[in-house]
Amino acid sequence: MDINDYQAGYFEDQYQYQSFVPTAISHDWIISDPKIQQLLGQADRAMGELNAFAQLVPDIDFFIAMYVAKEATQSSRIEGTQTNIEDAFKEASDISPEAQDDWGEVQNYIKAINFSIKELESLPLSNRLLRDTHKVLMQGVRGKNKLPGEFRQSQNWIGVSLANATFVPPHHDRVLDLMGDMEKFLHDERIILPPLIKIAVAHYQFETIHPFLDGNGRLGRLMISLFLASENLLSQPALYLSDYFERNKTAYVDHLMAVRQASHMKEWLVFFLHGVQETAASSISVFKRILVMKERIEREVLPRFSARRQENIQTFMKTLYKHPIVDVKAVATLLDTTINTASSLLDDLVNYGILEEITQQRRNRLFVFQQYLTLFKGSYNQ
Repeated sequence: MDINDYQAGYFEDQYQYQSFVPTAISHDWIISDPKIQQLLGQADRAMGELNAFAQLVPDIDFFIAMYVAKEATQSSRIEGTQTNIEDAFKEASDISPEAQDDWGEVQNYIKAINFSIKELESLPLSNRLLRDTHKVLMQGVRGKNKLPGEFRQSQNWIGVSLANATFVPPHHDRVLDLMGDMEKFLHDERIILPPLIKIAVAHYQFETIHPFLDGNGRLGRLMISLFLASENLLSQPALYLSDYFERNKTAYVDHLMAVRQASHMKEWLVFFLHGVQETAASSISVFKRILVMKERIEREVLPRFSARRQENIQTFMKTLYKHPIVDVKAVATLLDTTINTASSLLDDLVNYGILEEITQQRRNRLFVFQQYLTLFKGSYNQ
């Protein structure tokens, strides 16, 4: 079927409302549109450049942790949370009571990403993996009573109420068949379709099925990264689209609705591929700036520490790239040293312009590697 002939589905009468039944997607697709072909080529090249660059970055696992935190923060912000990337690295005791729920959802998202990436080593991207990841995502937070890890068994909707919904997904009796069709689409080797097109279509389909009672948006966006990892398109999970979707939230939501309402799949693919290209280019830029900053610190700052303290400062700096907000106790534990020694090291890094003390108190001080965090926040985020 040519993409220009795509029909999104139909509305089905229910009791006092209509639900939307999306068309099955597990079939041959033909992408003949020249604009999509051009954008696909650009997105593929950007992905290839990111993959090549990521393989050259030493200790990249430390930096990937930052991308995971940023994805968790931005994807959750689309759903209305207010946690920022700095808060993602704080302990629960450092978060105000009114922000605890938002913070907990972001922490669960980080756990869900790490869990699912690890599970991909032994499981394919499948409905089973999505359900297992959903269980981690919803454990102990808002939505914890909405069947974590299970497809829904009742009608859900997007909007203030079922009677006044912006969108009503398919009836729950259809969820199993539709999710089975989506899973088959992702893995059927007879469907010859570029991976980026395949996951763009699958993401739309997942969000339209809305197979869980809660957490669909976050899990559907995570599914994009899981697919890229499962297809070995990236050697490291360094591409997450939630920042692009959050910055273009209105367009993101509108494009998904336009597919459902008017079968505008082509326009959704254009939006998605542009996001892949922009995000890959941004990731490369961040990696380059990290390496410049890291080289400057190693050349200008670390030599200021005595030979006796070199092992401690080297160990600490590596960890700081993974967890850029620290307190004295954490550093003392990390280095297996005294509170006074850890405090002295942190004070020196403040004096050398590497860390900033953000609590302005004598006890329980927090220190942030602000210049590093700023690279991931860019000009777009709060």
